Amino acid sequence: MQSTGMDGGSDDETDAKPTRVDRLSIFPKKKKNEQEQQPEASSQYRIVTTTFRYNMDYKKLGKCIIINNKNFAKETGMGIRNGTDKDAGDLQECFRNVGFDVTVYNDLCCVEMEKKLGEAASENHGDAACFACVLLSHGEEGLIYGTDKPMAIKDLTSLFRGDKCQTLVGKPKLFFIQACRGSEFDDGIQTDSGPSDDPLEMDANPKYKIPVEADFLYAYSTVPGYYSWRNPGKGSWFVQALCSVLKKHAKELEILQILTMVNYRVSRNYESQSDDPRYSEKKQVPCVVSMLTKELYFGNLDDSGQ
Repeated sequence: MQSTGMDGGSDDETDAKPTRVDRLSIFPKKKKNEQEQQPEASSQYRIVTTTFRYNMDYKKLGKCIIINNKNFAKETGMGIRNGTDKDAGDLQECFRNVGFDVTVYNDLCCVEMEKKLGEAASENHGDAACFACVLLSHGEEGLIYGTDKPMAIKDLTSLFRGDKCQTLVGKPKLFFIQACRGSEFDDGIQTDSGPSDDPLEMDANPKYKIPVEADFLYAYSTVPGYYSWRNPGKGSWFVQALCSVLKKHAKELEILQILTMVNYRVSRNYESQSDDPRYSEKKQVPCVVSMLTKELYFGNLDDSGQ
């Protein structure tokens, strides 16, 4: 669905097929006289033993691939994803600053998406600590759109399973997905609330078997069944919140702490507004699915484990 704002850059869109309601004025909304309250990183850090922390002592942090699909074939029924280029640019800068080797691919069809990620999975990641991938496109539950048609997200992520990409066995594989997962809206609800020494834990030890689905993390922009919002001028709610938190806390917080803070910002700081009451005051909250088996820090902890 796409809005038709007068300024052409301030109204939000959803990463889904257009619907009969295409003349909405939707934008992030803050309550009157309300100051934004952002959670800050605590000065107290969790004590983490090296046994339960991913080993990041490699030559490089790893590769990050960003697939940025903006334009789609007419037969898909999908509109242009205005604002996605800002997301891609901000993500590229942000992940580079974290330490990733970033590559951006624009407007890939399904075959091309699978080919690019397949090539990445077949590379030797022996000198890398982890792998990251960002998918920016239209979507439905379990599906991501190439420029020509939808395909199963699992067809892309499974390329990095332990039995297919052995140089990433025991290492974190991170997928960030900005796309709709259905056509439901979240109405929101008013609240009164205020603001071991186990040898089996060695990283990628070939002597021990681990599940092929282990060490994956999926960070979705929204929960199953719901729309995901994107602003043509400012980028998507999820990606902009992710970049904001990473810029400030990437080197000090654990990845699930980071993504919990992203959830907070998206759920608290954004709300849709429309002349049609059916589409007014809608909310969004991202969704994290983790099969990580240890804590993941991009920064270095001191000798005390803090």
